Amino acid sequence: MDVSATDLKRLREKTGAGMLDCRNALVKAGGDFDKAERLLKEKGLAAAAKRSGRATGAGKIFVKVLPGNAAQGFTAANDAMELLVKEAVGKIKENIQLRRFTTITAGPDEMLVDYTHDDRIGVVVKARLSSPKLAAEPAVRQTLFECALHLAAFAPQFLSRDKVPAEWLKDQEAIFQEQVKAMDKPANVLQGIVKGKVAKLLSEVCFLEQPFVKDEKRKVAKVLEDLGKQVGGTVAAVDFVYYKVGESA
Repeated sequence: MDVSATDLKRLREKTGAGMLDCRNALVKAGGDFDKAERLLKEKGLAAAAKRSGRATGAGKIFVKVLPGNAAQGFTAANDAMELLVKEAVGKIKENIQLRRFTTITAGPDEMLVDYTHDDRIGVVVKARLSSPKLAAEPAVRQTLFECALHLAAFAPQFLSRDKVPAEWLKDQEAIFQEQVKAMDKPANVLQGIVKGKVAKLLSEVCFLEQPFVKDEKRKVAKVLEDLGKQVGGTVAAVDFVYYKVGESA
């Protein structure tokens, strides 16, 4: 069967698999993109999880942090925002679209720290403090800024294990089960291999489970635990936002 060049390119970008493997997967899947992606994962030819698909390679990311919230203070695009975009289009004579944004709020015992990289990656990390006074501690702000750098560098999908959707995890486990079927080993050994693969995956996609960008011997969760001991309180990452130009979600 003929394979869509668009689907072939998109599958290769999303999975990182080779061109021939992507073509064969699409043919075997009868042109079904999602099925072809799963086939590649089951054969170990693609990452078990990718953060998101691609949208456009052109654009910029902006972060605005205000007392209590980050982004622009809105929860949805409104007429005023669309008017600003139209005015900008009129001035520079180039098409501009406000494609997506997120507002993240913080309470009196929480703080938001942001970081942008070349206007291509933007992140905000939200932390809960045992006392609002901790927000004034230089070590707290510095460590949370480094956490924001970490987010920009490693692009985790989830905050922690308990935030991973059950259906998503079940799907990944099924992929790993398929991968080990051909191994000539006892069932309990195969289950152990699958369990190990799941643990490795979670350490890759969960922010608090990842080795810290400034100290790979400690996980992010451990870094924050040690920070709390240093400042005489607790500092817990409770949410984050990650945006990258070219990603659709």
